[in-house]
Amino acid sequence: MSEHMSTPEPVVEHPDRIPGYTYGTTEAATSPLSLEDLERLKTVVWLTPDDEEALREAGEILADQADDMVTAYRARLGDLPFMRPYSGHPDGTPNPEYGAASKPRFDRFIIDACTRPLDQDWLNYQHEIGLRHTRAKKNKTDRADSLDHIPMRYLLGFTAVVIATAREYLAAKGASPEQVDRMHAAFTKSVMLHVTVWTRPYVDAASW
Repeated sequence: MSEHMSTPEPVVEHPDRIPGYTYGTTEAATSPLSLEDLERLKTVVWLTPDDEEALREAGEILADQADDMVTAYRARLGDLPFMRPYSGHPDGTPNPEYGAASKPRFDRFIIDACTRPLDQDWLNYQHEIGLRHTRAKKNKTDRADSLDHIPMRYLLGFTAVVIATAREYLAAKGASPEQVDRMHAAFTKSVMLHVTVWTRPYVDAASW
């Protein structure tokens, strides 16, 4: 791994040092979903063994660009006045402390989406992420002064930006167009799987 990564080294190499990152620990919520639910979702998004291999390749390309990707996402959201109160103060003014605290976890999501095995730890932490977008846990991890709930419509809608913009980052290190297509398709499936699981805390079990 390059010594000149734009993504902070702890995010890439030592995620356990990221404040509030509780992946694989008892501090993460327990998912109400079963491994059978997960297998069915993998089938629905058509995540194949070839996709999982392509994701590992994508992870090697995206790891040192993750911070740049998240910076671009946040710039896009910052251009939308009605979105600012969810990451800033409730009145929409900037909250740089909250942004700095939460950014390493968002950076790590890019890497996790490519590298983490889909098991119970994965299910639990995705449920934790979902909760942190809702009134159940929004702002609590960082003790932030911000709006306490991100509407599900915005969680779903912004997924398009994450997926669409990934292609340029996947192409940034010389992969062939065919390789980029393969990795981008796999990344799309992975992101959709993650976001689908994040929506579980928003609705009752029967509706979900």
